[in-house]
Amino acid sequence: MSFGDPNNPYGQPQDPNQQQPGYGYPQQAPQGVPQQGYGYPQQPGAPGAYPQAPGTIQANNGYISVHGLGTVQVASMGLRFGARLIDSLAIGVVYWVLSAIGLAGLVGASNSIDDCTGLDPMSSAYSTCINDQAEAAGGIIAAFFAALFLLFIATMLYEWLMIAFVGATLGKMALGLRVVKENTGGKPGLGGGFIRWIIPMVGAIVCGIGQLLVYLSPFFDSTGKTQGWHDRAAGTLVIKK
Repeated sequence: MSFGDPNNPYGQPQDPNQQQPGYGYPQQAPQGVPQQGYGYPQQPGAPGAYPQAPGTIQANNGYISVHGLGTVQVASMGLRFGARLIDSLAIGVVYWVLSAIGLAGLVGASNSIDDCTGLDPMSSAYSTCINDQAEAAGGIIAAFFAALFLLFIATMLYEWLMIAFVGATLGKMALGLRVVKENTGGKPGLGGGFIRWIIPMVGAIVCGIGQLLVYLSPFFDSTGKTQGWHDRAAGTLVIKK
């Protein structure tokens, strides 16, 4: 009694020249069907290239793939510094205009205060004059701090709302930059714009040193995205249009 080949349980004769499925070199694909390639993936944008995941750095060459935008260029620190300088000049002009108006008001108010030196210190007229001077001085101080508060509010609204709804301040517009959400490619919105604004402002409490560090923090980003600490917290990127 002869035993058959265990790999051929049905006892059918096999052609030694016939190649069994699953062994040897891969078979040629049928005509018209593309054959699966091997080796490294092609460059982004080339036919048949693998899609890049959102936020993917392309060889750390200054370009990044952002969902909804495709491949975009990350803004350089030189352009970001230039945009910040333009914004500072614009805010500075508003500050000096308001300061000039406030100074003129202070001079006018101080000239309108009655001089009490010629009055008898023991008279009721002298006491009334002193009280009037104190009220006028208090009003001047209150007006000064009110002007500072209004300037702060104007600066906050400028930075916050422009980034939130436009994606750029005047300085960024002038240099062709915009701020986008890293995961969607859209505008930062109210939440993202506020977070991006408030972090440098909190840093400014420490004699402005913290604010400076926040604005310089993109230099410390080793991912190639040039994200500052405020960008990471808000989930934003600064890119070229």
